[in-house]
Amino acid sequence: MIERRPVLDFVSHAVLIIGVAIIAFPVYVAFVASTQTAAQITGSNPLSLVPGGNIVSSYTLALMGGKVAAGGTIPPGWPMLWISFVVAMTIALGKIAISIISAFAIVYFRFPFRGLVFWMIFITLMLPVEVRIGPTYQVVADLGLINTYAGLTVPLIASATATFLFRQFFLTVPDELAEAARIDGAGPMRFFIDILLPLSKTTMAALFVIQFIYGWNQYLWPLIATTSEDMYPIVLGIKRAIFGEIYVEWNVVMATAILAMIPPAIVVILMQKGFVKGLVDTEK
Repeated sequence: MIERRPVLDFVSHAVLIIGVAIIAFPVYVAFVASTQTAAQITGSNPLSLVPGGNIVSSYTLALMGGKVAAGGTIPPGWPMLWISFVVAMTIALGKIAISIISAFAIVYFRFPFRGLVFWMIFITLMLPVEVRIGPTYQVVADLGLINTYAGLTVPLIASATATFLFRQFFLTVPDELAEAARIDGAGPMRFFIDILLPLSKTTMAALFVIQFIYGWNQYLWPLIATTSEDMYPIVLGIKRAIFGEIYVEWNVVMATAILAMIPPAIVVILMQKGFVKGLVDTEK
């Protein structure tokens, strides 16, 4: 039986509160800046930590775009949010679909050089998109996929990490389940759909959260794979808002940054239970 010590409980809670405060403070500063005007942000030193009254104007400009007092034009943010959402969903679902099928084939099918095939997949971890970005861009350009959703997503869909995790999970599934399914006359795909997929829900939930955030935060590949602002995801939109104008509307930039945080936060909150269970649950 574990003895509860008030002093240790207090210290642990204090450390957690300090950690949350350190992480949340930059987000709060960004929110406060988004509620003020650009003149208030650039004119105050230090920046006021009290929310201002410009919240409606800042978030309207961030979402819908329009002209600002300095004479510049703010592009609408909602199309970039939509592009980021489509890209993140496609990458997350594509990685899960390809990885779970690959792991299923490696674990449950007997074919020559099965172990070699798995290790060839695993070795690709040493070749992230940053390493192979030149050849990848050449292939995408030759296929005419620049400024397309396919060009933004297909090169990032394959995942050796997800394949490895699904393989390790499938190895923990008792062989008696496969044998029972075989005796009942179930084929490989029926066994996969009716037994393995339901058992893999928590693993898929954990991977979905990780891969959705990975796809949402992509910057380098969209920067290269897009030449038209109509296909910019929200991360590139924030960069453009900072470096695209001589006079930066920092309130709109901060409002856009806050809006860009909301979808990943919603995904984490909605799938928190499955995410945690998929990472720590050992009773597969």
